[in-house]
Amino acid sequence: MTSMRALGRDRCLQLLASVPVGRVVFSMRALPAIRPVNHLVDGNTVVIRSNLGGALASTATQTGAVVVAYEADTFDLDNHTGWTVVVTGTARLILDADRQARYEQLLHPWVDEPMNCVIGIDCDLVTGYELAPA
Repeated sequence: MTSMRALGRDRCLQLLASVPVGRVVFSMRALPAIRPVNHLVDGNTVVIRSNLGGALASTATQTGAVVVAYEADTFDLDNHTGWTVVVTGTARLILDADRQARYEQLLHPWVDEPMNCVIGIDCDLVTGYELAPA
């Protein structure tokens, strides 16, 4: 049997940084949309790459910032253990050339498409839960 317990902010960010992929949740045409993306965590910012024609980047470009959720998790299906972390915050294009270049060096897209913009998601609200043996 397993139990579920809430995780603190620091532990959530550690766990999020320990995996390379998550899902970004945003609004597209007034409906929720979810995209898998690879990421890195830099302090209180989740960083992803996109292309300017992509739905999230287009929304951020038009509005300057957009509220999103970012979720990542890991589960052991045999033992019914694991964790999930959700970050809710504002996503915006990173326009500072030095930061952009740094993130482009550190974060390489997994898909074979041009990723010509960097998006930072502020970790305004961070929640997480762990399933562990009781």
